[in-house]
Amino acid sequence: MLKLSVKPGEYVLIGNDIKVVFTGGSSHNLRILVDAPKSYNIVRSQALERYGMAADPGNEVRHYKDRELSPEAKEKIRAILMAERKKARREEQAAQEK
Repeated sequence: MLKLSVKPGEYVLIGNDIKVVFTGGSSHNLRILVDAPKSYNIVRSQALERYGMAADPGNEVRHYKDRELSPEAKEKIRAILMAERKKARREEQAAQEK
């Protein structure tokens, strides 16, 4: 198992086709984005536990295709990500100035 310390805006590449982006968080929550092909089964441990399933082959949780995001929603997401990046840069600069 690999343990990493990351800052908001940083990401981890897994192979050539999976990207995990750390977008921030608080003392009790962590926000990440997972960009992976739809062929990968990505399930939260809480969902597996809730349905009494193990993370074994054959126990994949099936999901329905998501609706396409509206252009407005996509723009809001871009704005949030840009604001997070700017905030992280400001905090990094402030830390370097000290």
